[in-house]
Amino acid sequence: MKSITSETWSDTNQRYLRAALAVLRDRMERYIAELRGKSHVESTTEVDQSIREMETSISPPPALVTLSATFGLSSFERDILLLCAGVELDSSFARLCATAQDNPRLAHPTFSFALALLPQAHWSAITEVSPLRSWNLINVGEGDTLTLSPLSIDTRVLQYLVGLSYEDERLQGFLTPLGIHYELPQSHQEIARHIIKLWSKKYEGPAPIIQLCGRGHAPKQTIAALACVQLSLGLHKIRSSDIPTQATDQQSLARLLERQAALSGALLIDCNEMEGMEYERTVRPFIERLHTLEILTTRVPLPTGNRFSVQIEVRPPTIAEQSALWARALGQEALKLQSQIDEVVGQFQFEMPEIEATCTEFAASATTKKLDPYALWDACRTQSRPQLEGLAQTLEASSTWNDIVLPKPQLETLHTIVLHCRERRKVYDDWGFAEKSTRGLGISALFAGPSGTGKTMAAEVLANDLRLDLYRIDLSQVVSKYIGETEKNLRRVFDTAEASNAVLLFDEADALFGKRSEVKDSHDRYANIEISYLLQRMEAYRGLAILTTNMQEAIDPAFLRRIRFIVRFPMPDQVQRLEIWRRIFPADTPTEGLNLNKLTKLNISGGNIRNIAMNAAFLAAQLPTAVKMNHLLQATRDEFAKLEKPLPEAEIADWT
Repeated sequence: MKSITSETWSDTNQRYLRAALAVLRDRMERYIAELRGKSHVESTTEVDQSIREMETSISPPPALVTLSATFGLSSFERDILLLCAGVELDSSFARLCATAQDNPRLAHPTFSFALALLPQAHWSAITEVSPLRSWNLINVGEGDTLTLSPLSIDTRVLQYLVGLSYEDERLQGFLTPLGIHYELPQSHQEIARHIIKLWSKKYEGPAPIIQLCGRGHAPKQTIAALACVQLSLGLHKIRSSDIPTQATDQQSLARLLERQAALSGALLIDCNEMEGMEYERTVRPFIERLHTLEILTTRVPLPTGNRFSVQIEVRPPTIAEQSALWARALGQEALKLQSQIDEVVGQFQFEMPEIEATCTEFAASATTKKLDPYALWDACRTQSRPQLEGLAQTLEASSTWNDIVLPKPQLETLHTIVLHCRERRKVYDDWGFAEKSTRGLGISALFAGPSGTGKTMAAEVLANDLRLDLYRIDLSQVVSKYIGETEKNLRRVFDTAEASNAVLLFDEADALFGKRSEVKDSHDRYANIEISYLLQRMEAYRGLAILTTNMQEAIDPAFLRRIRFIVRFPMPDQVQRLEIWRRIFPADTPTEGLNLNKLTKLNISGGNIRNIAMNAAFLAAQLPTAVKMNHLLQATRDEFAKLEKPLPEAEIADWT
């Protein structure tokens, strides 16, 4: 036998297939000779011996051998499949079929011809429940009778036999092949090894479904791909949103996917964007129909019905692993940037693709920018910027500590919030609080007080000090009258913001976080579920989530107990109003003759003061002249008219 050491598997598989077809062609020629009463030279055993040697020496085995074992084909069924393949691959087969059946129009195999030609024939091979037909390995054309109907091999199966990796055209648009695109950290490689052990065991029934749970898509998919590569399996992904809802459509798709998986490996079902009722209605019944090696990528463990599953949590790389990934990506620059690496690792939870993209952006910066102590941080901030269109508004966090005026206790609490955000890595990871309990790691704050007292400005100050993006969540878009939609929107907000730990501002949060109602109907029940879900996500969110409300009494006390910080924003007193007036005009704004002591007598909030100051500036700019008391008086009258409040004349006396 020719040595296969210098051949690829594809070359050897092709040679094996040609040899198997040669044996079958020889059998057809002898069959025709016998029909004509002519003698035919018996074939030698040399080719048969060569085939047997290839079957045992090729690794992995030839495609025909693997396919026969996978679908449990008998030797007769295997030869029928090979006969149909021969018609497509060897022009002499069609001529021999027509001659053997004494009909030039029958240039294709039929079941009647196979029964007469092939050894170990059995009638069950052509029934609808036989592997050949139930798995759509062959197609049965139209004919006068079933036994005389033309048989042909399925195109996808033919391509598999010749060693081509080609997706069934009926699955195009459903499946995406997955591969390994980056080196996994050690903790994720360990998960891949665990999957290999689970699927290498012998089970009485099918192997368990593997559920890879956690945030992020790339690490879970790469872990699955690594495990399949080491098991010599291909891996294709289908999104849960592409699974049909109708039972008949599900059954047809499941059958095609089972054949695809049987021929090429395992199936990954991406359920990251689906759970709850939507999952129960569509994905779970579909999973119960499948009988393949399956991996589910999910955020949280999901029920799989009558299918046994193993849930594995995929956590972000450890601090040490992330530092090593950054060092590898930055190369020689890593030594100069160690302090910056330590800072970004403490804030941003990146996988290798995100790290590489960030380093590319960082390297593209000007050389002088690399000396900026925040250059790497800002590149990470850009890379992790969440896509929350429709659910959140990006706020430009330009306010600083010099812009906000509050009583000392409130200012001290705000500084403490910054301290918690900055030192969380040391406390959670280095000092072990995260290992002791994963609950309560989220840094949450409630800002309560009348409108205009500085709640939004305080959020801007915190985000600016932390050099993080600030997103104001549009509750009118988040809260939905449809059951389950609010939870889905909240999940999207937190999942998207998780990588950057951006500052989330839920403005006027009492609309969503009000007192939980008694359960009187299904909508009350689901409203309570949504609030419980929000509490769970806030406790797990390692960024800063800020809730603002004008009515603290509307917040459920049970909810308040789970908020780490509560800051009450009072209406400013006269001393604080004086400080606000001193800071309200930018340095470049011309002013003349302003009497701050008179201005402070007006009992209004900081927000109102800002509106008055800005409107007065516009009144002065049109003249043009410096901002004077008469401009402030006109702006004050306009502000109170807008608020539909009477303007106390005693408080504005002598302004002009």
